[in-house]
Amino acid sequence: MEGIEELGLNVSTLIAQVVNVAILFGLLYLVAYKPIMRMLDERSRKIKESMDNTEHIKQQAERAEEEASKRIEEAAKEGQEAIARAMRTGDEVRQEAQQKARSEGEALIARAKSEIQRERDEAIDQLRGEFADITIQAAGKVIDRTLDKKAHRDIIDKVLKESATLKKG
Repeated sequence: MEGIEELGLNVSTLIAQVVNVAILFGLLYLVAYKPIMRMLDERSRKIKESMDNTEHIKQQAERAEEEASKRIEEAAKEGQEAIARAMRTGDEVRQEAQQKARSEGEALIARAKSEIQRERDEAIDQLRGEFADITIQAAGKVIDRTLDKKAHRDIIDKVLKESATLKKG
């Protein structure tokens, strides 16, 4: 120990300092190291949980994105179906309108034909009456005397009716 003292070190002071350092390390271990390690472990655990939560959220976002794209596809399909239904409905309405126009046109033609037939029959009747009057006048001039218009008219009407039934039959 004399060699240590020659170096200028006091053994008792050295031992006291070594004991003090050991006590300081012991106290630091109990007071600082354990709480710091606990705090670091807690922080590590929180970081791991955050990473796990981030991964979970990422998976949920991917699923939500897939679901959204599926819904968009379904909406597009429904839109196409709605367009197709609207086109079919439009075609049906157009066909119904054409059919209605056709039937209205045919009814109009039928009414026009019956109106023409009625007017033709009236014209023929009027011509028959005028023809009967002209015939009576002509016969009166030929005979040069006045004929009984009523009797002759009845005869001519009878002849005209008979000729009309012969033409129809």
